[in-house]
Amino acid sequence: MAAIQINNVEKSYRSLKALNGISLSIEEGEFFGLLGPNGAGKTTLISIIAGLNRADSGTVTVHGHDVVSDYRQARKLLGVVPQELVFDPFFTVRETLRMQSGYYGLKNNDPWIDEVMHHLDLTNKADANMRALSGGMKRRVLVAQALVHKPPVIVLDEPTAGVDVELRQTLWKFISRLNREGHTVVLTTHYLEEAQALCNRVAMLKAGQVVALDSTSALIKRISGSQLVVQLASGSLPDELKDLISHPEELVLGNKYTLRVNEYKDVEPILAKLRMSGAVIEDMQLQQADLEDVFIQIMEGEK
Repeated sequence: MAAIQINNVEKSYRSLKALNGISLSIEEGEFFGLLGPNGAGKTTLISIIAGLNRADSGTVTVHGHDVVSDYRQARKLLGVVPQELVFDPFFTVRETLRMQSGYYGLKNNDPWIDEVMHHLDLTNKADANMRALSGGMKRRVLVAQALVHKPPVIVLDEPTAGVDVELRQTLWKFISRLNREGHTVVLTTHYLEEAQALCNRVAMLKAGQVVALDSTSALIKRISGSQLVVQLASGSLPDELKDLISHPEELVLGNKYTLRVNEYKDVEPILAKLRMSGAVIEDMQLQQADLEDVFIQIMEGEK
């Protein structure tokens, strides 16, 4: 049984088609990335999974429980970290987490609350009022609230947006541990290096549709191959090589270019064209493309 099963989900806001026939199956124990530009439909989809919004058509289940007809059980199985900072300013951190436990009917949950606070470096803020916390600390509490009932499925919507490196490292260490213990994790993020490092499989959304779905390694290998990074001491990139540029802004910056290559044998023709144009190479590296390169190509519709 899939942890989350999404079947042909559609959602419109007047004339805007936010989701256009989304179908996805996220397996138990996966660390799954849901990527896309702003407005692609990621947050709308998460809201439907969490029961905060209702699809116009299609179905979503969490461990087999429909999020509409069996919403009580579906929500018990989910822990959602929202993108926005939402908190009650009248309670301390510990009181907030105890109240959240109460919503799920959990009594005597302090040992787990203490463990969650420890792993998110919140222990020394346990008795601090929520309104006195910094933005980064409030985000840690949001994560703790989502985990307080030990949900088998954890959904993180931009959890590290605008937070410091320390929190990012602390959060991923703890979430990765929960994933190793069997929890399913669904992540949306604009930090593509995070997605590449953490996610086993990735779906990319564009204009409310899934435009790519595969394992992270397969996507990188299949879409982008390798890259030849060339820094020129003099001269410029010949016109016939400009279509190979991975990052269009490099044409403006000049002097250093990242060129797509599928195989090692593609390198020599590139070097020959550079020599024929009179360009002098100062430095050169052949490296594997990353998820950001894949993302840019797919969103620009190059492949």
